[in-house]
Amino acid sequence: MKKYHHFIVVIIILFITAGVDAQTEHLIEGRTMGTTYHIKVVMDGAEGISGLKGKIDRRLEEINQVFSTYITDSEISRFNGSKTAGQKFPVSSDFIKVMKVGRKIYRLSKGAWDGTVNPLVDLWGFGPAQRPTRMPPENEIKAMVQNIGFDRIRIQEPNFLVKDSAAVTLDLNSIAKGFGVEQVSALLAGSGFKNYLVEIGGEVYAAGVRPDGKNWRVGINRPQKDAAFNAVYKVVSISNEAFATSGDYRNFFEINGVRYSHVIDPHSGYPVSNGVVSVSIIADNCTLADGLATAIMVMGVEDGLQLVNRLNNVECLIVVETSAGRLIDHPSKNFPTRN
Repeated sequence: MKKYHHFIVVIIILFITAGVDAQTEHLIEGRTMGTTYHIKVVMDGAEGISGLKGKIDRRLEEINQVFSTYITDSEISRFNGSKTAGQKFPVSSDFIKVMKVGRKIYRLSKGAWDGTVNPLVDLWGFGPAQRPTRMPPENEIKAMVQNIGFDRIRIQEPNFLVKDSAAVTLDLNSIAKGFGVEQVSALLAGSGFKNYLVEIGGEVYAAGVRPDGKNWRVGINRPQKDAAFNAVYKVVSISNEAFATSGDYRNFFEINGVRYSHVIDPHSGYPVSNGVVSVSIIADNCTLADGLATAIMVMGVEDGLQLVNRLNNVECLIVVETSAGRLIDHPSKNFPTRN
């Protein structure tokens, strides 16, 4: 599955194991959603690991069939193909669950996260297989903004979506990986595992502890365009928490010395220019963490911190790059980091 690429993944999983006797880590890995996944399961011996990868892959295939815009008969593709306003469109419980989290993020961020923004991303040339080379005409941007708005899609219980505008379309790539992480984590918990780490394309949920009894550790990539993909900027220790990061420093173009990011403000239709190069979120829910990281890239430091500091069980680290290339951290009240 492709098109889960607009907000570049910038998390490094630090699989560090120390002096382990009884318990060991078992790695399960594969591909999904146009990216890779890595799962660490801590257990005694190898009993219970057989068949687990198959169960994980089947669950991820189900999620792909809901949210992939590259599968022509996926639920989201069929919904986007519906051009009738006011019509009740039946969808699965997975679709409804993600839409409800999306609605929450949309409202919390006052529209900074918007699952209908993708036509603007394509217009600016940041879509799949595109190479941005120019600014779109102002009249095209203004016309496109008229068809953007997550609030133009209503959720009707128990399992229907309704478009208030026939032209509106959905692309939930900015939260679907987080949902995939949640669903795999639920599968593992339901199978009796207590200590594991699930990572899909950089979105993470860590349950319990590593074999050495310590919390899991994830590294944030250094958010500069010339940094190596495995260059660690900060390390975060987490347990029974989700972790997600968005960044804008590898996907942009420049015209006359002005940098245009692939992160588009749904309100204006233009790339954001607030200096934020990376946002990391810790939360209980990975779908929420995934979307909030995207939202705060648009919101900026002041509004982003105000939002996170009033949310329960949510922390963030916002990194700004100055014109001189200096990185400045803006952590929320209790964001934990160690170098």
